[in-house]
Amino acid sequence: MANKPVSELNIETWLNKAVGWGHTTSLESQQDICIHLPKLQEFLLQVYETLKHMGSNTGIEKFPTIGQLLGRLCWNPAVIGHEDTRKVLICCLCCMYSNEPQNAIEKQANNWIKNLVCHLFSSSGQGRDGDAEIIAQLGCTTDDYYDKLLKNIISSLIMQLRRNQQDVNRTELLAEQIRSVCVACIPILTLPEVAPLLEALLLYHGPESNEILDEHFLEAVNEAIQRKKVVLSESAVLSLWLRHLPSLEKAVLDLFQTLIALKSKSLNEMEQIIKDSFLPQAACHPAIFRVANDIFRNALLQSDGNIKVTTIIRLFTHCFIQEYSKDNLQPRLPLRAYCLHENTALVLALLRKVEGLTSNACIQHLRSIVKMLRSVDNIERSHESVFESWFLLIHLGGWVDIAAEQLLTSDPEISDDLVWLLAFYYNPCNENQSRSRTMVEAKAVKECLVLLRRNSTICAMSLHKIFEDGYKAKKWHPCTLQLIRHLCVAFLLSSPEWHGVAKDCISRMTQTQEAANEVSDVLARTLCRLDIPGMESQKIITIAHKLLQDII
Repeated sequence: MANKPVSELNIETWLNKAVGWGHTTSLESQQDICIHLPKLQEFLLQVYETLKHMGSNTGIEKFPTIGQLLGRLCWNPAVIGHEDTRKVLICCLCCMYSNEPQNAIEKQANNWIKNLVCHLFSSSGQGRDGDAEIIAQLGCTTDDYYDKLLKNIISSLIMQLRRNQQDVNRTELLAEQIRSVCVACIPILTLPEVAPLLEALLLYHGPESNEILDEHFLEAVNEAIQRKKVVLSESAVLSLWLRHLPSLEKAVLDLFQTLIALKSKSLNEMEQIIKDSFLPQAACHPAIFRVANDIFRNALLQSDGNIKVTTIIRLFTHCFIQEYSKDNLQPRLPLRAYCLHENTALVLALLRKVEGLTSNACIQHLRSIVKMLRSVDNIERSHESVFESWFLLIHLGGWVDIAAEQLLTSDPEISDDLVWLLAFYYNPCNENQSRSRTMVEAKAVKECLVLLRRNSTICAMSLHKIFEDGYKAKKWHPCTLQLIRHLCVAFLLSSPEWHGVAKDCISRMTQTQEAANEVSDVLARTLCRLDIPGMESQKIITIAHKLLQDII
């Protein structure tokens, strides 16, 4: 039976059994339950495995009588007297609970499920035939009774946790008891009434030297948070990630996978997803920042500098800095301390904002950045040092985009520095001196773009010819191609006379998916960087937005 899929026929068979057993505890029915309990539990585990991969509505639509079966089993004292069977019943019910009920029927179903779960959780299998009469004497329904009982149990546990934490000499809840509470919470994590207890457990720090909370509980809570099944305070989530490293790592990886799979070209949408993850806020704690940073470092190495990976790292850093910069009474380390780069001056230079700086000041600041990076590249010649400098530049890459814009109007003397910065950003490894070749080719393209700007004839083919020549000669390194696409986009955005043919130019530049991704990324970064109150960039923002929308 273990390998057979759940079907409505199986459910009907067990439903008939449950009807025959009734709610009584006669000797005959108890004996029959004892005989069938192992197979019933096996079947319920199959039901749970099936339901947990479905939406709440899908499960009910596929198995219309599942509710009747679970309802009858939940009120049979002999069935729920077996702890493992009671737990799997709770799990099955929680799978049917709708977190976002769409109509009155779904809301009514939720209430029914919640009352059953409250009954199972509160009764702990100790139900008696006389329960209904006792509850009636209290002047409330059984549903109300078990609902209030669950709330009282949770309130009592929270009070005991707080007393334990305030007075280490108290022994009301021992470590083993707290772990048992954690395990008991796992099947009912998604019930709103349980959230205060989850908060209290996650924020509990007693005299114990080792982790007191059950690992499976911590994993289950983290999973529920990631799937938006439960909403907890920021302090509780932060405590979870600080006390359970696997949960933090999974949260960062889940965010990364979500962003990688996202089809939208809007960095604002990506930024909102990052902020909703609570990770930038949590990263204000240095330990969490370092864990996230290590994951980003590995992703960058494994993806060989993939354009979307670099954008995610840059956006995350941007969101983190925003959170760090908010008014906060908590004492914090200086921002430069988070970067863990030995060249503090380079960190501060890259952190400097461009707003309010003149063009000449931007140029001078860029040249100082180049000087510091070149010293790492030329003097130290350590692969690790070069990578860490490049990784820092990925985090704080706004100055690279400014360098591409300034290059098109800069003097030859300054151009060398700006071209070197762009070449280092796109080709940090410099295998077989390929960066020198990248610089020569980038300078040649830069000169072509300057000539095009001076030329009175405006034609999309003249810009496209730059790429044609490179393709025919088969001389461009992939890193060089990325750099040249960046320069061409910067040229189109900063040349108002070319805005009329910009759409055609971009279309010719983005014939492959790789090219489309790279050009989209540059346009999206431009929009994100320039869309700041007080910046006089509306024309560029408008054209960049239109071009981004036109890229398929």
